[in-house]
Amino acid sequence: MELRHLRTFVAVVRTGTVTDAADALGLAPSSVSAQIRALESSLGVPLFERGPRGMHTTEAGSRLLDRAGPLLDRVELIRHEVAGRPYALRLGALESLVAVHVPRVLARLAERRPQLAVETRVVAGRDLLLGETAAGELDAGLLLDVGRSLGGLGFAPVRRPLAFADLAPVPLAFVAAPTHPLAGRTALTTQEVSGARLLGNVPACSFWLAAQWILGADTRLVPTGSLTVMRAWAAQGLGLALLPEFAVEADLAAGTLARLDLAVPDLSLRLVWRADRESAPGVRDLLYAAAG
Repeated sequence: MELRHLRTFVAVVRTGTVTDAADALGLAPSSVSAQIRALESSLGVPLFERGPRGMHTTEAGSRLLDRAGPLLDRVELIRHEVAGRPYALRLGALESLVAVHVPRVLARLAERRPQLAVETRVVAGRDLLLGETAAGELDAGLLLDVGRSLGGLGFAPVRRPLAFADLAPVPLAFVAAPTHPLAGRTALTTQEVSGARLLGNVPACSFWLAAQWILGADTRLVPTGSLTVMRAWAAQGLGLALLPEFAVEADLAAGTLARLDLAVPDLSLRLVWRADRESAPGVRDLLYAAAG
């Protein structure tokens, strides 16, 4: 068993096909296939089930993956330490979280491990964030969720289980123009709010799902395309919007938006990572720094 065979094996698992793994590794597909056959021959067991929709690990392949990841991470750490090169952690986050929450994590990490470099990636969607974290392309990711399991907000978790930790509550608020008929009412019910025109970002975004989680799965929203547009349309009296408090604090203080009198539960700022990659360079430092 050679390290290059293990790297190739992990690449095939992450990409799902020999061709995609070859592209990722800069090798010919025939070379990737040959290395997988050599690895299977050395272990005496098949590692993949080959099918028209790609390659999936056998039971033996799954066991090898659980052990190969930490081993390769350890080798990578040794390479960087011996060469005196800093290892760059890859932290992904949804755009709505980058400006407010990521700097706090980076500041704590810089205080704990000033020599550790962090590459922050703004990821376009939750599915992509989860997929890249599960594939090992990101060391960890930040998203919004609720409950005791990943996906409590209503989205489907990835096939490969991810570990997670809740870092902080993210308060929400239903807001509207001060002139909206519901703005001056007290003790609103979810039925009253769900019966109004509701603005959303895009289907299945965190705040879209949160509105349906609070008001009911059948609640209909008008897509606007961004949190900025939601806030602006709400201020113009074009509907109600469920937004994070950090996005509307200035508007509420200025009186351009009014908070509706409806009790709204918090979301959780959730850090996700692959449990089998906690031994990767700097990952535990990131987890400790993120948790404060």
